Formats: sequence, structure tokens, C-alpha cells
Amino acid sequence: MISIVNRPFEVLSSSVGSSTDEVKLIFSFLLSFPLAAILKRIPDSRPGAKNLFIISVALFYLVGLFDLWDGVRTLFISAGGTYAIAKFLRTSSYMPWIGFAFVMGHMSLSHITRQIANSPSSVDITGAQMVLLMKLSAFCWNVADGQLPDDLLSDFQREHMLKELPSLLDYAGWVLFFPALFAGPSFDFTDYRRWLDTSMFDVSPQVDPAKKPPVRRKRRIPRSGGPAAWKAVSGLFWLILFITLSPSFSPEVLIADSFVEYNLPRRVWVMHMVSLTARFKFYAVWSLTEGSCILAGLGFNGVDAVTGKISWNRLRNIDPWAVETAQNPRGYLSGWNINTSNWLRNYVYLRVTPRGKKPGFRASLATFGTSALWHGFYPGYYLSFILATFIQTAAKHFRRHVRPFFLDPITGKPSPKKMYYDFVSYLITQLTFTFATGPFLILSFNGSILVWSRMYFYAIVWTFASLAFFASPGKVWLRKRLEKRQGRASAKLVRSVSTDSLTGKAEPILGISKDPEGDFDQVVQEIRAEVEARQRKHKES
Repeated sequence: MISIVNRPFEVLSSSVGSSTDEVKLIFSFLLSFPLAAILKRIPDSRPGAKNLFIISVALFYLVGLFDLWDGVRTLFISAGGTYAIAKFLRTSSYMPWIGFAFVMGHMSLSHITRQIANSPSSVDITGAQMVLLMKLSAFCWNVADGQLPDDLLSDFQREHMLKELPSLLDYAGWVLFFPALFAGPSFDFTDYRRWLDTSMFDVSPQVDPAKKPPVRRKRRIPRSGGPAAWKAVSGLFWLILFITLSPSFSPEVLIADSFVEYNLPRRVWVMHMVSLTARFKFYAVWSLTEGSCILAGLGFNGVDAVTGKISWNRLRNIDPWAVETAQNPRGYLSGWNINTSNWLRNYVYLRVTPRGKKPGFRASLATFGTSALWHGFYPGYYLSFILATFIQTAAKHFRRHVRPFFLDPITGKPSPKKMYYDFVSYLITQLTFTFATGPFLILSFNGSILVWSRMYFYAIVWTFASLAFFASPGKVWLRKRLEKRQGRASAKLVRSVSTDSLTGKAEPILGISKDPEGDFDQVVQEIRAEVEARQRKHKES
């Protein structure tokens, strides 16, 4: 049976130059659209039938399409083990940590197995397991939050908590939700439950009845064909770009001997195109998976009370415009893998911080480590993450000490010269991340260093040169010039995307700290305080 299923994909893969598994994966994303349309049409009064349909399609994908019997076992172990931990350790404060350690340890084994196999173009269960880890670790925290008094919970915790464990059928339907099975997006069980019982589509009384979202027949799920089709078209557009450009701009180009024959500007251009082409693949995958989720109704995110316009961005995982036009690292990262960033913030960064205290170095370190482990163990991931931390620090200095020179000192609005600063910031940001993400594509340590050396380490050079300048008297000189220009001790800035790091929450994005320098200072202060406390204790004794 599997050989019969494989045959057309083998023929198609040879014509498009991709592996059979990659063609199957795209086919599953496209097939999810008509199947999501069928799912949406199952009567709202039959949630059990919806669950069974979801489970059946997911098993067809796993076994009928990819022959991943071992993958089914892997997902069963992760999901079953997590459910048991949440059930039998529900009242323990350690339950969510035990659950997290269990699913992370289990997924790490899969990462190691995949790395040993060294077959990037084949589809295994690791991608689905990465999505499932986010869902299951959040599930443990949601159950733990359901055991706490209401006054100890934040608004987010109240909205997502679970007082009781769901039925096994509902749980299995959520775990195996087929439009998001292989590549996400991730979502909490409470979102799935509210989609299943249709309470997600309750409209606020403030919305004019004439502006309520249109529905068909007795379904409460609003019409979602338009926004789903748009996501499908945009996903296919990104996919066509990827297929067209990938033969000329694959990561292998960067380590080929012929690459060194180019001059430096051309090498930078080629490396940028390799990075851009790789992003097209992610844009395609995440647009297609979000589109099928929207078609099923799960992307619904409320109705504007004034205009009656429906928002379908609940599960948005990528903002290509934000990434491709970013003028600073935070803007770049905030548009990338949005759901993973939200998971790291809500279920790692804010959870490792004791109640009543502000997140600090430990929270940032735990988030960074979790993000790195979640991606896997290829050295390239860690090279990119570590460099990105220094890039974020350098960018913070420029926003604080250089950008204000291009703002009106009284109103804080952009001056006529701000456009030049924005253009240079855009160029530097894009070129820096082109360099920094190279190891993410190459994966191996030796290959990553080889590629960086062929680029003469340009992003490392200007990043550390900037950090050296801001650690020198040059920073003091800039600050005095700024104070003189302002006529007072501090600059008056209006809040914007590029100045969020000055006034907003210091939450990391994708595990990369917003203020690494501040985190390091905090560590030094804690160590100094600990040493002083021990010295006092020694003197007293």
C-alpha cells in the first residue's frame, strides 16, 4: 500500500528536484484545506465526531502517507505520559516542571536520533514533536494554574487554566489536530475546547447585531473561506519562490569551493539570497498551515465592535513584512516564529520567576537554554543564538545613544534626517542577520566557521567593534552630546517599535534576551551580594 502511495510522489519529486518526503509534506498541507472544510461542516452538536475525524486524518498522514509507525508511538508516549503526569501529580507544585522535563527529554532523544541519521530532507516525527512539546508543556501549566486561588492568577492564566482534565477523546483530538500536526501552529487546549464547543465564537454584546459575522445554516463558525484562501495563495506564492530560487541559492552553495571565487560584495549578496530563499520555505509552510486552521475556524480571534471586521490572526506564526523590513533585531525577531516566542514568554520566562518578583537573569538564561534545546543539538543553532545575543546588545546601545540624534529634541518626532538613519539601520539589520543565521542553515560547526570565515566575519567585527566603542569613553561622549542637545539630562522619546527596549517589558524573543548587558550586571550584583553576605557571616562567627 505504501509503495502505491509513494509512486506518484516519487515521480513528482524527480521533476521538481525535491525529496519524496518534502513533496508529501506539501501535499499534506494542501490536502488539509479540503479536509478542514469537511471538518468545519461536521455539526457543532457532534464534537465527538469532530475529534474522531481529526484523529483519523492525522493517523492517515502519519501512517498512510509517511509510514511513521514509530512516530505514532513517539507521539503516544509524549502525550500519554504528559496526561498521566498531569492527572496523578495535579496537586504537586512540581508537576509542570516534571512534565516539561519529560517531554523535553523525550524530544531530545528524537533530535539526537535525527542528527545521527543526518538526513535533513526526510520527514520524521521530530517536527511534530517540537510542536507537541509546546502544547504539552503549556497543558501542564494550565492544569497547575487550575489548582491555584483566583487571586494568584494573571489574566492570561485565568483564561487558559484547566480546573479538570479533559476527556481522552478531546485530548487526543487536540494533540493530533491535523492542520497543525507537522509544522504548527501551536495552541493551548483551552483554545481547542472553545473551538470544539463553539464558545470561541461568542460575540460581545457591544457588537452591533447588524455587524455580527455571517455564518452558514446552523454553524456558529463564521465564514472563513476568504481569509483561508488568501493564506493558501500567499503560501503557494512563497512556495513557488522557494522552488524557483533554491537550486541556485541552497545552503550548499556557501560551502562549495566555487564560492571563494566571488568577490566579497557578491559573496554577501549570495549569502543574503540563500538566507532569503530559506525564509521563503518557512513563509510557505506557516502560511499554508495557518490557512487550513483558519478554514476550520480555529484562527478566529474576535470581532471589531466598531467595524464588525473579523480578526483571524489567533494562530499567526509569521509576519514576512515585519521580518523583511525590520530596522532593528527586535523588530526582525518579533515577526519570526511568533507562536514559539509566545510559548517561551508565557510558559518559560514568566514561570521561572518567583511570584512577586521581576524576571531577571535566571529567567533570561532559562528561556535562552529552552529555546536552544527545543531547536536541537546542531552546533550551528548555538552559534546563531549566541551571536544574536551580542547583536541585540549592540543594537540596544544604538537605539539609546544614537537614534535620539535623529529625533526632534522637543517633540520626540522624527527629524528630516531620520529617513537616512532608518535606511542604514535597515541595511545593517538585514546584512547582520544574513550573517548570523548562516550557521542555522549549515548546522555543522566546521561548516559554519568556514562560511563565516569566507565572509571575513564581517558581522562579528562590526558587532564587537560597536560593543567596544560603547564600553569606552565614546559612550560618555555621546551621552554628553545628547544631553547638551536636549538641554536636559535625558532624551524625550516617543514610544515606537524601535524604542520598546527603553520603556517596554524586558521579555526575550525566541529566547534571546532583550537586555543581555543588564542581565550580566544583575549576575555580577548577585555574586557580589552573596560574597559580601558570606564575609559578614564569617566575621560574625
